[in-house]
Amino acid sequence: MAKISADDKNRYFNRIKPYRETIKSLLKKEQIILAEIKKDSANASFMRLGLIDEMINLASNYIVLSCMSQSMINLKNEEALNDGRKSLYKAVIYLEEVVSSYIDAPYSDYEDKLAVIASLDASHRYNLVRRLGLCIDLLKNAYGDNTKWRWAFVELEGRFAAGVKNIIDLKNAVTNTDPRSPNYEPAMRHLLLIKKLLMQAADRYRQKYELSTNHIDDFRMGIHFLSALRRLHTILSERREVESVKKKHDIWSAKLEADIKKIEAASKKIL
Repeated sequence: MAKISADDKNRYFNRIKPYRETIKSLLKKEQIILAEIKKDSANASFMRLGLIDEMINLASNYIVLSCMSQSMINLKNEEALNDGRKSLYKAVIYLEEVVSSYIDAPYSDYEDKLAVIASLDASHRYNLVRRLGLCIDLLKNAYGDNTKWRWAFVELEGRFAAGVKNIIDLKNAVTNTDPRSPNYEPAMRHLLLIKKLLMQAADRYRQKYELSTNHIDDFRMGIHFLSALRRLHTILSERREVESVKKKHDIWSAKLEADIKKIEAASKKIL
């Protein structure tokens, strides 16, 4: 690795100084909002939604720091990337606290949480999760393909997918798919995003199982996301899609059962 000159270092540190200041300000603002949440439980959900925006801004600044480090002194700033990843985890956790972390559950199980944010329109809900998803993608790209965090992103993206599903108003989802609905465009975009993310989460959990961990729970989680996708297609009366996901679910479930039997047989041989 080429030696970094003193001039290049000074130029770099001067360039990132405003971003460092912004990061400090955002972290301080987060603590202020968290303190307010403890005092005002009635508006806690909306304040947590605000925190998601702050965490997106925070992660974006960390990503900029890493990009500048790469371009100006030819070093990947792993510390900034890790802080960005932690910020996005917090954003997903704040989303879960507002709308629940359920993956495959009836809408009635978390409907009470959605009732609290009923005044939040469809566009705001979609734009919030779209921005969060974009920031997750930007962070993954900044890490690169060979990062040790490759499989850690499977959990982050899976939890994000569940949050994207849970924040939509499923009670009015069918009504909003009518082109005459004022919420038609954001609702349709949101539903397309949910379907994409649920299938992606299922596929990536299976990849994690087969290429990395060999943990049965990872495969089970993938099947769980397929169940959630099938439930959504059922709610929307998308029969062809229901059958397609059901076939994939059944094939995966049979594979899981066979793998469990192999593991049990191998364990018996050892004993």
